[in-house]
Amino acid sequence: MTTVVSGSSAELPGERPAEAPGGASRARSGVPRGVGWCAGWISALAACQAALMVGVGLLITGPARYLWPVAVEDEVNGALVGMRTGSLTALSSIASEAGDTPTVITVTLLSCLGLIALPRLPLWRQAAFLALAVSSQSLVFLVITVAVDRHRPDVHRLDGSLPTSSYTSGHTGAATAIYGGLAVLTLSRLRGPWRTVVAGVLLLIPFLVGAARLYRGMHHPSDVVGGLVNGCLSLLIVGRALLTDGFVTAPAAPRRAEAPRREERQPGHAAVILNPTVTGQADRKALHRVLEQHGYAEPAFIETTVDDPGGGQAARAVREGATLVVVCGGDGTLRAAADALAGSEVPLALVPCGTGNLLARNVGLPLRPADALDAALRGTACRLDLGRIEGDSLPATHFAAMSGAGLDAAMLQHANDSGRVKSVLGWPAYAVALLRVLRTPRTGLTVRLDGAPALRRTARMVLFGNVGTVQGGLTLLPDARPDDGRLNLLILDPRGPGGWIRALRTLLRGTSAQPPGARDAFARRQDAGTRGGPAEFFTFRRAEITFDTPQPRELDGDPVTPGRHLTAEIRPGALTMLLPKGGK
Repeated sequence: MTTVVSGSSAELPGERPAEAPGGASRARSGVPRGVGWCAGWISALAACQAALMVGVGLLITGPARYLWPVAVEDEVNGALVGMRTGSLTALSSIASEAGDTPTVITVTLLSCLGLIALPRLPLWRQAAFLALAVSSQSLVFLVITVAVDRHRPDVHRLDGSLPTSSYTSGHTGAATAIYGGLAVLTLSRLRGPWRTVVAGVLLLIPFLVGAARLYRGMHHPSDVVGGLVNGCLSLLIVGRALLTDGFVTAPAAPRRAEAPRREERQPGHAAVILNPTVTGQADRKALHRVLEQHGYAEPAFIETTVDDPGGGQAARAVREGATLVVVCGGDGTLRAAADALAGSEVPLALVPCGTGNLLARNVGLPLRPADALDAALRGTACRLDLGRIEGDSLPATHFAAMSGAGLDAAMLQHANDSGRVKSVLGWPAYAVALLRVLRTPRTGLTVRLDGAPALRRTARMVLFGNVGTVQGGLTLLPDARPDDGRLNLLILDPRGPGGWIRALRTLLRGTSAQPPGARDAFARRQDAGTRGGPAEFFTFRRAEITFDTPQPRELDGDPVTPGRHLTAEIRPGALTMLLPKGGK
């Protein structure tokens, strides 16, 4: 049983501006082209790719077969046979299997499923990029093998004869498409010192596969080079269509019935508050270029510190006359700056560079720093709500996305304690931490909403939300909207495996339709003091919660001092924030 008490249920808008008719005019206006246009683009260039590769193959097997270096390929294959040892043969078998069909299909499927399970909008394109790059490479490879009939090297081959011809190396081409594609996504999505290492290892795999195919006598050197080129061309063509702005874009969210209040703005002095642990020099230069393009000359870059994560810098920037505050960091940096800017008329532009980036995900901002800033500066200023929270040993402050106590706070504390895992994996480190703290015991609590009679509950987790969706597209608070003048509350209390399954089913469903008479039913439950199931949802303006025992607590992803009391209330329209057009 799931209890829902909800106020406004209007959907967040996410539609982009309507496309202008005609491809050329759409390109000039900067509106993303549609799926059909991109399919035509990929098909046309894939045909050109196949024609190019076939032409090179016919040249190698025809007029150029007696020219260097093609003429000496047999000698190279013979020399590799002479180098064979038991250990090298075993290693070559492992490397070769990294590019065989079952392995490539499995890695592609798992990678695409993993990308789809990540944040809702941005990573559908990345999953399609991988799937189409591998598929396109395979189709072109089949065309090549039909058109170019090249015999395999005249040496002892360690693998059985394959039905395809020697040119090109299918193993090498497939490995280039999948592992090269993963390397591209690693460099564009991951942050931290390990992303270059991970991308380098992924890029090395196709070369190891090619070397193994040569060692095992299955291809000539030019066949392996052809496989590398074929895979790279597929990545380039599909990546250009799917990962470049101005082509295809992610699906849009539903449109909101009432548009939030928007304000006109004029360029002036910009202050960039950045967290140096998650913002590199390349990001700073890119942000500087975007600001200059939008008329903000000589922006001031101000780093946060351990003692001051962004609030003091934002307040000082406003005192010194900043007309725009750009916050470049994670949810913690945003929370500190938003707390300082609460009630101010100075707009905030969010550049998501952290692990969670919850507010950015919920308002439709791109997750690449330069893209996010450009989208915000092309948009308009909107009034968003903030939550105000305080408790024992917790001074009054604001939160922008979510705050809570219990299981989620324990998970965040564990993820922060495993800092290296978090820097390498990104937000999936939270899932790893969650598995470690699932046995966090439940506690009794008393909750009072908007001055109504107190409710008694037990819970493993209590979550206040100004937004509803977290990483992976999971909706914890279906009715939460950052501009509806209300906060939302989730009380999670699953009991046993069946309770966890019911709670998970409720959360994955991502909706909380309010039936007629829900408020009356809520009032009757308050009088009776009954439980409402493994997952209960409430909407409120002010909530007071007292736990029977001290609980771990968190504010916008940052663990804070444990305690027994929390009071949360909404501050409607407290934050002025630049949002992309159609992003809310």
